[in-house]
Amino acid sequence: MGATLPKALTMLQLELPQAWIEPGVPQSRRLLIDAGRIVAKGGEGATSQALTGLALPGIPNLHSHAFQRAMAGLAERRVAGQDDFWSWRETMYHFAGRVGPDELRVIAAQLYLEMLEQGYTEVCEFHYLHQQPDGRPYADPAAMSLALIEAARDVGIGLTLLPVLYLSGHFDGRPLAERQRRFSLGSVDGFLRLVEALLPHESDRVRIGIALHSLRAVPPDALKAVLQSFDDRRFVCAAGPRPIHLHIAEQVGEVADCVALRGARPVQWLLDQVQVDERWCLVHATHLDANEVAGLAACGATVAICPTTEANLGDGLFPLRAYLDAGGRFGIGSDSHVSTSPVEEWRWLEYGQRLQQRSRICAQDSEGRLAEPMLLQSLQAGGRVARPEGGHAWAPGHRADVVMLDSDAPELAVLPIERQIDGWVFNGNRSLVRQVMVGGEWLVSDGRHRARELVQRRYVETCRGLMQD
Repeated sequence: MGATLPKALTMLQLELPQAWIEPGVPQSRRLLIDAGRIVAKGGEGATSQALTGLALPGIPNLHSHAFQRAMAGLAERRVAGQDDFWSWRETMYHFAGRVGPDELRVIAAQLYLEMLEQGYTEVCEFHYLHQQPDGRPYADPAAMSLALIEAARDVGIGLTLLPVLYLSGHFDGRPLAERQRRFSLGSVDGFLRLVEALLPHESDRVRIGIALHSLRAVPPDALKAVLQSFDDRRFVCAAGPRPIHLHIAEQVGEVADCVALRGARPVQWLLDQVQVDERWCLVHATHLDANEVAGLAACGATVAICPTTEANLGDGLFPLRAYLDAGGRFGIGSDSHVSTSPVEEWRWLEYGQRLQQRSRICAQDSEGRLAEPMLLQSLQAGGRVARPEGGHAWAPGHRADVVMLDSDAPELAVLPIERQIDGWVFNGNRSLVRQVMVGGEWLVSDGRHRARELVQRRYVETCRGLMQD
């Protein structure tokens, strides 16, 4: 699938009469864009575009397993006995065994296109399908990783690729099961060789970090060895520290096993063993006690909350109010992609709290606002663990990512401009994203990605082939 997107204009000036930066009344804003980045001054000879509607910075998706997009709907039949994350995982293993580099590229392109049409402009891809289904390496050990990079380039989304370290089958260090063998590169050295091989593929829209699958899949000595090696100068990025992502405390069974075999709850064990800081993104962290809430908030890490997946799997509810009161940071991820809408993640993040507390407006800020603070948290989180430049604002040096809402849509047109974020998040299920820019390129217009027909056709053909038997 060749790239079909045009190059960014050399110089572009965007006139945004209603630009949202932080909670409050949107302000007019002029963005000067040169070679896909926002610059402070210049503009001679720039092409000027005056836009209407509410403009937002691009939204980061902090957690993705791209191949799982194609299995949404396959695990919605109850199996014998308890049906939970662990039974769902068996369906996932079976499906993963069918996906090779060609299929992964097609599936990921469809997924990333859907994300762009919903307002995501950056995705953190937590990637563990490294080997062939039988555990043998591909001729190019980076084949599956490169398929994801190519898919992101095909549709234009920003990609933070996170190759995953996966070494053991449980906290007790047992060997990997047969269907887990393709997840492992065999050793810390093998894993670091893959990461190093991917560094030359970095660009303005591709960034390389690392992921540790989970505490049960990474023994303590391997955890410390990879973190020590990751600080080596060969992995240093001039643009900023590379992110480190980790699944943790997603299920109560995982917490109980960690206590039984390591003597501490997962998040507490991690905080006690290694230096967790702003580079870290802890995925899910659903089951925390009060000490873990305080420790996680204090260390500066980000939590990637994935409400639609956590609900789909019956994982539980994150202690959001206590975490926010402790000053914690969070972003959102679509994880297994039963939904690809940031709106649905924010909405169910809040609705889960309401159902648990039997109250309304649970995650509000000191001014009683809800949707805007959740959006702001997500943007700030992306600046910490997705984009090397940090932050979320349209500042000089930042990649020019812009999302335009359709302020003429019935859901928004009846609202004052300062309430349109509320209307976007809490009013219906129709997408209200009209245009999306990444790196100075308009990829989505009138709600449709320019490559939708081609990408969608290939996706349907590929998935029908995967489902045949």
